Amino acid sequence: MLKLRVITSVIALVVIGVVLFVIPPDYAEPLIGLLLLAGAWEWSGFLNLSGTALRGLYTAIIGACLVAVQSVVPEMAGTILMVAAAWWTVAFLWTLAYPTKIPLPLRWVCGLLVLVPLYVALILLLRLGVNYILFTLLIVWAADAGAYFAGKAFGRVKLAPAISPGKTWEGVIGGLVVVAALAIGVGIWRDLNIGVFLPFVLAVAALSVVGDLTVSMFKRTAGVKDSGSLFPGHGGVLDRIDSVAAAAPLFALGLGWLGLV
Repeated sequence: MLKLRVITSVIALVVIGVVLFVIPPDYAEPLIGLLLLAGAWEWSGFLNLSGTALRGLYTAIIGACLVAVQSVVPEMAGTILMVAAAWWTVAFLWTLAYPTKIPLPLRWVCGLLVLVPLYVALILLLRLGVNYILFTLLIVWAADAGAYFAGKAFGRVKLAPAISPGKTWEGVIGGLVVVAALAIGVGIWRDLNIGVFLPFVLAVAALSVVGDLTVSMFKRTAGVKDSGSLFPGHGGVLDRIDSVAAAAPLFALGLGWLGLV
């Protein structure tokens, strides 16, 4: 299983590299949209929809929203990202209260709140420059890798056993330590104010954990282990982008607030 996960990760990194550094942005944005449409299809599996037609309808609704918001970036980006910030605050509180029943209409709406602001954030970051979107991904990957190894070595206290039994507080702390090292290194390299930049990056990393837990919460409500099987050994699209879905909107929003762009 580990070998399969490594192979899949390498292939995914190559694809990401091609999208970010080879394909022109005008083509990269629709490709990102297609990826999120795959995520929308997977989210439709959380909605107790019995047939492919209804799942296709939900996916089409998400697709229409993606097309609509693409046309208003950057004019409406700030408003959409503020909505995302409010949503992820609610999601954080929701994870603390879990297990709680998630009504079906809310599951429909939450798919929009997860995927649409993510698309706006990724478009905005891509238009600002590849380095911005790449650093967002590095924050998430560093937090995830640090949490995995620290959790394996030191994990004792469960983070959210009702949602994700394998996650521990020690893992989260380990992930944040790795992210802190990344932020300090980049801050020194780019001559940034570490006192501002470090807390901001740590907040983004912490929110990435909330994104992971939130999607896991919906998966548990739907009674599924993985959102899909597109990535062998890793699950589906949502299993891969759950952390980014929370981190990217905050990162994009914070760049403007803190004057980092």
